[in-house]
Amino acid sequence: MRRGAPALLVTLGLVVLLGWYVAYTQHLVAELRREASRSAQMYARVYSALSDPTDQSGTAALLDLSSHIDSMGVPVIVTDARGRPSAKANLPFDAPLESPRTMAYVRELDEQNAPVVEPGVGTVHFGNPPLVRSLRVIPIAQAASLSLLLLAGGYVIRTRGRADRERVWAGMARESAHQLGTPLTSLSGWIELLRERDGDELTASAITHMQTDLDRLERVAHRFERIGRPPKRDRVDAGELAERVASYFRARVPTLAHKVTVTSARPLQPLVVEGDAVLLEWALEALAKNAIDALAGRGGHLDISAAPLAEGGVRVRVADDGPGVPRELRSRVFDAGFSTKERGWGIGLSLARRIVEDNHGGRLVLAPSERGATFDVILR
Repeated sequence: MRRGAPALLVTLGLVVLLGWYVAYTQHLVAELRREASRSAQMYARVYSALSDPTDQSGTAALLDLSSHIDSMGVPVIVTDARGRPSAKANLPFDAPLESPRTMAYVRELDEQNAPVVEPGVGTVHFGNPPLVRSLRVIPIAQAASLSLLLLAGGYVIRTRGRADRERVWAGMARESAHQLGTPLTSLSGWIELLRERDGDELTASAITHMQTDLDRLERVAHRFERIGRPPKRDRVDAGELAERVASYFRARVPTLAHKVTVTSARPLQPLVVEGDAVLLEWALEALAKNAIDALAGRGGHLDISAAPLAEGGVRVRVADDGPGVPRELRSRVFDAGFSTKERGWGIGLSLARRIVEDNHGGRLVLAPSERGATFDVILR
């Protein structure tokens, strides 16, 4: 129901707009028919007066025509040769003829239509009938409503397309995790078999590293299983998480040519937040991997630290002293598919922001720094 609510609202809006348009056109037709009926009555009254030779017929015809004109709703003010109002009809307010408000309304009527000078009578200032006013306002309102509905429809289509892509991506990720399960189980068996045999120190060391990498692959497979599912709300020590990520990369960065040094810092007390430890570790690793890629071929320093915030919450900072992010690209670093690396996919930072902000309600920002790039993960 929640997924279909936007589309239902847009459909309902289109139905309301269509009903409004039909009702308005029917009202417009009815008004035009009434105008035609008044014109026919006035025409008949003029010919009736012309065919009556008595003196009273002309006066009666003029009074009758005046009442018909008054019923049309056209605002009219008649001024004499000195510009003073001498008669009025259908004004939108009740004020004496000599009032300043009436004189000001004369100028408004002249802006709508050019006045008519009638010798012996004066100047007739008239405005637009209600039908003309509605013809000017209602179509604009309908066009604005239609534009809003079209924008809403475009947003719904875009959102649904994005949701479909995310469902496909989540399904592929879960299927990948399922496919990884069989070879991981097989590798685990082979490692146990090697442990049972006596070997030299090098073999024992290799088995230890193989087990570590196997555990890593199992965690990656588990992460893929978490895609598309609601995040957990467990108690997570952000400081311990930062230390674990730093330890993992510390054992795998270059230590000879173009050496990369990985350090970490956290307070003694736990920095507990509510969240999904698997997803948060994934986000921190994506930030650390991005920093190590920036230091490739040049060496440098990567620091992962966790600290409490004065206003509440925890900040985990991933900072490097590499080339940094150019000013003109800072607003695009979190866009999916954007990468400054020649063979980069542009997924890591986008994934990290999605985990931090969409799944945990936190913030991931590219903080100002004098050198390199600094990313802050803010969790409450």
